[in-house]
Amino acid sequence: MEFLSALAAGNQAKLMVQVLSNEGVNPLTMALAVAAKHCGGWFVCFLDQEQDIEDCKSQLSSYDLEDAVEFMHGNPCEVITQSKNIDFAVIDCKFKDYLRLFQIIDLNRRGSIVVLTNLVRKGNGAGFGEVLRGKRGIECVTLSIGEGMELTRIGVTCNHENKRFHVTYEN
Repeated sequence: MEFLSALAAGNQAKLMVQVLSNEGVNPLTMALAVAAKHCGGWFVCFLDQEQDIEDCKSQLSSYDLEDAVEFMHGNPCEVITQSKNIDFAVIDCKFKDYLRLFQIIDLNRRGSIVVLTNLVRKGNGAGFGEVLRGKRGIECVTLSIGEGMELTRIGVTCNHENKRFHVTYEN
């Protein structure tokens, strides 16, 4: 979770979204709230209709993060269309229409990151990078992170000669 928080903050993500299934606030929600507070970004968390917004805010209040997150109810496939140029998105694949969400989410084409959680590679377990393959003008790199998590970096085609990518993994 710290890696994803650092990634969002390090990229100065101005608009972050998280689509939750029915689990409510989780450690990733808190990590993204920290990133939003750190870089002055806007973090919107889409909740299942059954989840209580006040309960979610109270879980964050003990960490002084309740003002860093805007919680919204509603079908994410309908509500997310209001958000334009998303810089960092986390999508829980337990959400039944996550494949449809891939088609309608409006990402920042200059550079954005999509993280999938609870991804199961059976049947319709397509990753976000697989959906983007073949779209014109978009370059994406997908990395699997542990069991059921995938990170896709999206950006315009660029010169890689001057870019360096360093990953350190500690067990």
